[in-house]
Amino acid sequence: MRKILIIINDAPYGTEKAYNALRMAMTLQKEHGDKVEIKNFLLADAVFCGLPNQNTANGYYNIERMLKVVIRNGGD
Repeated sequence: MRKILIIINDAPYGTEKAYNALRMAMTLQKEHGDKVEIKNFLLADAVFCGLPNQNTANGYYNIERMLKVVIRNGGD
């Protein structure tokens, strides 16, 4: 099993860094399944990615939902 640590060090909105990091985590889980172990480390402003009940406009990504998908698929 390959272990992958993704460090997110940016606010959930304003730039697409958190979005791209979680998108990469979701893709790795989808393509490699049980062969990878994903750990996300939320640092500095990125801790706001884990706040519940985030409100985003329709058509925009929701970091909370993306993080929940990664966790539901076995990520930490």
